[in-house]
Amino acid sequence: MPTIYIWDRFIRSFHWGLVASVGLAAATGFLLGADVLVWHLIGGGIAAALVIARLVWGMTGNGYARFSSFLTGPREILAHLRGGPRHLGHNPLGGLMVIALIAMILALALSGLLVLGGTLKTGPFAFVTYASGSTAKELHEALATTLLVMVGLHLGGVVLESLRGRENLARAMVTGRKEARAGDHPPAARAARPALALSVIVATAFGLGAVGMSLATKPAQGVPVATWDAETQEECTACHMGYHPSLLPAASWRALTANLDDHFGEDASLSPDMTARITDWLTANAADTADSYPAHRLARVNAEAPYTLTRTRFWTRRHSDIPDAVFARKSVVSRSNCAACHADAETGWFSPFSISIPKE
Repeated sequence: MPTIYIWDRFIRSFHWGLVASVGLAAATGFLLGADVLVWHLIGGGIAAALVIARLVWGMTGNGYARFSSFLTGPREILAHLRGGPRHLGHNPLGGLMVIALIAMILALALSGLLVLGGTLKTGPFAFVTYASGSTAKELHEALATTLLVMVGLHLGGVVLESLRGRENLARAMVTGRKEARAGDHPPAARAARPALALSVIVATAFGLGAVGMSLATKPAQGVPVATWDAETQEECTACHMGYHPSLLPAASWRALTANLDDHFGEDASLSPDMTARITDWLTANAADTADSYPAHRLARVNAEAPYTLTRTRFWTRRHSDIPDAVFARKSVVSRSNCAACHADAETGWFSPFSISIPKE
């Protein structure tokens, strides 16, 4: 049986590149921890870039690649379901799935950027509030779950259509060729315009970059205080790492400084004037004043230990998969030594990009 060239190199590279990038984003998002967030962003970023390029190729590629060849109305969809003519390219249902997947991945990319901006104050949307970032996180997770369901439906559709048409559709996406049969539904004859496509893709990349840089100039909201009070830093870091004031609410700092004579089993008493000054600075920059992820999470203290971070529900949950042996290492010493694994601990940020669990 003679074959015909259907899927060009771009379409095949796009398809398998999307499989790999979405797989990477899904694995790092659903199965792994915050320390691999950078790989999640890489996977999501590549997937978004691919679908943007696909949108351009859908208007400038050959006949089988163009949206006009497979985006149809209800009549054509019903005809296909009733056993209409075989489509060499995407059939009407497959075309709908292509558009749905593209829209879903773009929505995931946008919501992911909003999560980064609102919760980590990173990226072009760093000016977004934590509340908005948290809402975007819930949406991002719901969209990601929906995408997995769509991928499952897509795979099921490929299997059914392969059986129905007695052809291997997955292999065709590797070789680019399919059997030519009598009665095939012909696509509109269109020549590819790669030079135009490349020009539009480059212009789009520059345009999105310019928009991103413009948004990044907006000041972030609720950023934790960046400079420590010298007196507070000297006294608080004399025996242990400096715990940023945004890691506890003002009430907890007041309770802690009111009991310095029994400071975790040690007498850390200071003069009344110095205690008052340190308390004022800590409470003025406490979690109540910050809009960062750690500030919001750690502000929910354990009522039985209002100024012990390692007793909070959030800390316990986020560190539950770390073996006790790790905390016993000489390079860590204890659970309270945040700086052993978080390079930015004393800044109050605790960015997932700064996590590195030391080896023995």
